[in-house]
Amino acid sequence: MTAPGGFQNAVAVGEDTGRVATFAELGVRVVQLTYNQANHIGDGSMAPDNRGLTDFGRRLVDALNDHHLMVDLSHSGENTCLDAARSSRVPVSVNHTGCRALADLPRNKTDEELRLVASRGGFVGIYFMPFLNTSGHACAADVVEHIDHAVNVCGEDHVGIGTDGTVTTIDDLDAYRDRLAEHVELRRAAGVGAAGERSDTLPFVLDLRGVEQFRELIRLLERRGYRSERIEKIMGRNFLDYAERVWAPETSG
Repeated sequence: MTAPGGFQNAVAVGEDTGRVATFAELGVRVVQLTYNQANHIGDGSMAPDNRGLTDFGRRLVDALNDHHLMVDLSHSGENTCLDAARSSRVPVSVNHTGCRALADLPRNKTDEELRLVASRGGFVGIYFMPFLNTSGHACAADVVEHIDHAVNVCGEDHVGIGTDGTVTTIDDLDAYRDRLAEHVELRRAAGVGAAGERSDTLPFVLDLRGVEQFRELIRLLERRGYRSERIEKIMGRNFLDYAERVWAPETSG
């Protein structure tokens, strides 16, 4: 069995929602409506107009629902996120984000967005990204704060981890930072960067990386007073339950 695939921008659909069926047959299971910029579906988090879903975007959400694909709103603008969450017949997700109430940056979601997604049975994943702190230098404590805030807003059954990266095992951080500066500049020049990205902002949490990163997060949540059942939900159970709500109908006959 192969792992489910996904898009981080739904432009591949073009103007034909019929392509959703083809993508589903090929193994796509998660479709992010926009990246940071605007497209013909809606506005990304960095689009200045903050439009909602377009008419085509609404038809696309319907098609994704029909084929049991996740509607992921991680990089969407606020109004696009709210519109999609309201119009979707199936619970939606924000698979990798932070909380705007704690760090006022466009890539993070407002409490209104978080609450709406959760109220309709959706999922919110907290990332290990620089946007968790307005300084751009996020630490493990920031991850815990954003998880805790999301749990308070959404409830403990709708929040989990969405690192937006893999286990990070970088030994030579100085060499990595040199390459990162070039990468960030290329993203800026292409118009796909986000507010809060700079040449010195690492796309991971410096003190929450490597093979022990999740065990360390568990320890930090325990120190915060989280019981084992809640930690289990955050570390994976909530996402599995959400995935079953979206994907299970395709196998249930």
